[in-house]
Amino acid sequence: MNTWRNASLAVTAAALLTLTTACGQEQGTASPNGQAVGNAAPAQQPAESGYGSSGGGYGSGADVAAPKAAGQLAVQDSKKLGKVLTDSEGFTLYRFDKDTAKPPKSNCDGDCAAAWPVVPAGDVKAAAGTDASLLGEVVRTDGSKQLTVDGWPMYRYAKDTAPGQTNGQGVGGTWFASAPDGKKAAANADGAAVTDPAVTDPAVTDPAGAEPADAAGLSVRKDPELGDIVVDKRGMTVYRFTQDSAWPMKTACTGDCLKKWPVVAPVSKNSVEGVTKKGFVTFDRPDGIKQQTIDCWPIYTFAGDEKPGDVNGQGVGGTWFAVSPDSKLVKTTK
Repeated sequence: MNTWRNASLAVTAAALLTLTTACGQEQGTASPNGQAVGNAAPAQQPAESGYGSSGGGYGSGADVAAPKAAGQLAVQDSKKLGKVLTDSEGFTLYRFDKDTAKPPKSNCDGDCAAAWPVVPAGDVKAAAGTDASLLGEVVRTDGSKQLTVDGWPMYRYAKDTAPGQTNGQGVGGTWFASAPDGKKAAANADGAAVTDPAVTDPAVTDPAGAEPADAAGLSVRKDPELGDIVVDKRGMTVYRFTQDSAWPMKTACTGDCLKKWPVVAPVSKNSVEGVTKKGFVTFDRPDGIKQQTIDCWPIYTFAGDEKPGDVNGQGVGGTWFAVSPDSKLVKTTK
């Protein structure tokens, strides 16, 4: 009995050591158990209800299986996001970074499609003043046809309960309201309006039109007051939350917190310049969102940073701080 027990303990210890090594040195995916995360609203979380019939909001779950036609599309002017594409009832249409446009392909099925009801192809008319030739369709894995705009599959969000809402903007760092031409209504992952096309317009940053699979690279920017700090590919400041922990890897930012502090989506090591790659792993959060870490610390951006170079999140609540290239907190005040 003692021999069996000792062998079992040895196996457990070896498994724990393997995860520790992966978190501390090698790129990989860390998903330790027992993390308290609260009420997050991840992209893969099942919705409580589907797109409804009466009242214009989301009704019974039966409607998820038979999504409502978009009808006459329209363009809504949003102070925060610019021009946003909506269906005939004014509900925002979204696109998913993990889909592809060339060729069109949807990667949102099952529980994901319950939270993000697809917009079916057919019975769709282009919004006034937009290019009707951009409208198309893609055949999903279940054989149904989904509306595409310039190749991007279109969705609604189950938690948009009234016309004009954009509660899905920036969820998981991968979901964005669609502009009339199929691009992101707000190109930066924080969901804040950025007006410099040299920074935000994929047509400028990527003339070929092929958006990278990774949400953002990481590099270093010298801030005049904070010194060297980590920024994402868009030049937006990266932050850490002191209430998180690196080992065991836990997040204390969930639910509404994620609207203000969107996670940094997984980044390829090949796109990192000047930032430590120690503990450079993907954190499989218990809420289903994948988040990049540096030295095993989860990292975020701040929705209050409106343009590259902003550091409005520095010192917020005495718990949010910019990150140095070696993953330390930058405690210098602005």
